[in-house]
Amino acid sequence: MKLVLASSSPRRSELLAAIGIVPDQIIAPDVDETPRKGEVPWEYSKRIAILKARTVHEAVKDAYVLAADTIVERNRKIILKAEDDEEARQILKAHSGRRQRVFTSVCVISPTGKEACRTVKTRLSFKRLTAEEIEEYVVLREWEGKSGAYDIRGMAAKFVKFMSGSQTNVIGLPLYETDCLLKGLGFSKK
Repeated sequence: MKLVLASSSPRRSELLAAIGIVPDQIIAPDVDETPRKGEVPWEYSKRIAILKARTVHEAVKDAYVLAADTIVERNRKIILKAEDDEEARQILKAHSGRRQRVFTSVCVISPTGKEACRTVKTRLSFKRLTAEEIEEYVVLREWEGKSGAYDIRGMAAKFVKFMSGSQTNVIGLPLYETDCLLKGLGFSKK
């Protein structure tokens, strides 16, 4: 059985490998990820994951296609990837001492076109960050390409004072739910 990962994220490949799944092909989908006016975070995440999966499935119909989209939400506002150092600083300042939620939507399409999707939520809160901690983190550049401007696998792990839910969700792919979706549609590693 052929599996295509519709993602440009190396973290998703690494996470899949951790549960013994190696995609046969990786295709970075070219989709418009602009949030729609009034779109709530979990709906946005699901819409983008489905869009990524369907876009790649159109090109590779004889395979299982797996796509995901991760976003950070604070006060019902979608926090996307920081574009530059200043935006990363502002996002980290806003995270300081506050709770946030991370949503990852996973979408799998089978070779027959059957779709299954799931959105996973993890709640977490950051400790109060000093200006020095924020600056140190911005200089490290771990925030680049990461929703919410942080990578929980690195230095930002020490900022998290509370987490409820899946850590792999925060990294970018909730493994339990991903495995269940794949198996539910008949995918087997062998």
